Amino acid sequence: MIKKEVAHIRKQFKLDNDLLNIDDILNVYIMKETNEIYHWERLPFGLVDREKQELYMGNFKKLLTGELDHKLFELKFQENAEDPAQVMLHQGLSTGDPEEWQDLMLLLVDKMMADTKYERDTVITFVRGQYYRPTKARNEEAEESGKDEVFGHPFILCSVNSTEKQRKTLLFDYVEREFKYNVIVDPIIKLSSPEEGFFYPSVTDNYSDVNRILYCTGKSNFPNPHFIEHVLNADRSTTAMEERGIFEEIVKEVAGEQLDGATLAHVYEEIHHVIENHQEEEPPKLDYKDVERVLTVSGVENVTPEKVEQAFQTVVDDTNYELKASSVMRNSRPNRLRLIPR
Repeated sequence: MIKKEVAHIRKQFKLDNDLLNIDDILNVYIMKETNEIYHWERLPFGLVDREKQELYMGNFKKLLTGELDHKLFELKFQENAEDPAQVMLHQGLSTGDPEEWQDLMLLLVDKMMADTKYERDTVITFVRGQYYRPTKARNEEAEESGKDEVFGHPFILCSVNSTEKQRKTLLFDYVEREFKYNVIVDPIIKLSSPEEGFFYPSVTDNYSDVNRILYCTGKSNFPNPHFIEHVLNADRSTTAMEERGIFEEIVKEVAGEQLDGATLAHVYEEIHHVIENHQEEEPPKLDYKDVERVLTVSGVENVTPEKVEQAFQTVVDDTNYELKASSVMRNSRPNRLRLIPR
């Protein structure tokens, strides 16, 4: 999944969009005291008040906002998992029965509550529907536009939102002409800041990929390992922050303490050139040969492919490991590469 594909999906979540159809919405309220389902309800999304629809759309768009490997992670499902989430999601995607879909999502909620203690009352929201993607670019001169030829992508989206109690306030009553103490016990669902969730299936080359799922976290570079491994039954991926740490360790293994600020600046400038000159849709990656070339061109002395390959083996135990260039570059500053003496 690439940035452009995520952006296209996120863009669809708006009202009165003929390229998006949401069939059903399921809300599940979990009490923190008992860690049990207090209430749930399923409705056709079209029967939800328009004001609520707007709030939900804003929540879904917020969930899908963020950089890949920072807040959004494309994950591959584990093989041979017990009661795999992939099977439940695929069945939910395929069924035309709203009640069967509802029951499958409630089974996923049971997985979410297992071995988890929520700090606040929590609302888990599921929606299912389709978004549509034009099969070709629009031709303004043609009588029939490319937008008329679309391909449907069924999906299930899940958003996990905590609640908060309203603050006690002092109100002025215009009718009675008096100040009143206002106490509202109903909790507020924080739709503007989803904590985590997912979008299934993922997308590869503009086609749905049922073997992968897009996991979303509200806290950059801190995905929830329990949710990923035990709820989604997926393999955890490396965050951008971890990727930068790996790159730093590899450079330290190769260069030792010889790097100065100017040389480091050249290293990052060369990686930036790799990103800028990359022609393919898939983001560029750096294997040990690429890192060897970057360090050599940047002026690091005594660099050999064998030395860099050994550094990869030492740091990640995999000479075939490929670093994502964008993760290495992002927010990097030459004087912040921590070269620790051994």
